[in-house]
Amino acid sequence: MLGMLADGSARFIGRVRPRPRLPRSSQPLKVNVGSGLGVAPGWIHIDGNIHVLMAGAPRPVLAALHRHASNVRQWLPRDEYVSRLRSHTFLHYDLERGLPLPSNAVTYVYCSHVLEHFYAADARRLAAEMYRVLQTGGTARLCVPDLEHAVRLYQQGDRHRALEYFFTPTRAPHLSEHRYMYDFELMRELLRETGFKTVERRAYREGRVPDLEILDNRPEETLYVEATK
Repeated sequence: MLGMLADGSARFIGRVRPRPRLPRSSQPLKVNVGSGLGVAPGWIHIDGNIHVLMAGAPRPVLAALHRHASNVRQWLPRDEYVSRLRSHTFLHYDLERGLPLPSNAVTYVYCSHVLEHFYAADARRLAAEMYRVLQTGGTARLCVPDLEHAVRLYQQGDRHRALEYFFTPTRAPHLSEHRYMYDFELMRELLRETGFKTVERRAYREGRVPDLEILDNRPEETLYVEATK
């Protein structure tokens, strides 16, 4: 069951039922969809990867996992890796199945560099899930690689970097490949079709959603959009 410790600190809640009961709190409920290890205090982080599955495990277990995760070791030191997985709230869940949250319960949704890894129809279903779980007036912030940036790279002659937004140079795990791309007009079309009332382009670390100074990243390539239910 979803919950917090008595002192307000986060704890791992493991595998969950499709609609877990949320904790009663006067604070806005904030959900980071497809978080990976990009976390912020006070958020519920939902992801289906092996690291989130092992969140809350004993320190030696997490240290061993870090030792064998070469892609993580490149950017996240072991102690920070262990700390993140033991001090934040995680839900391990397959996003292709939707979001394991009740409707009209969430104030803020954050989703960074996730939608492009889904086929367009699947991304639309996930966006619809974000709309469903948001309260009326709630805000979703979606961050994706900007199609205009990739096209600009190609036009400038940087063909290999441009093509990497569309194709992986080597075999890649499921959902590591980009399966669709968005510019602002495509993103606005997607979100308006999903039901969002307003869709606005935002700047790096600027917007209505809290903790952007922690969560936003890769400003040179990212399109930032906020949508209100």
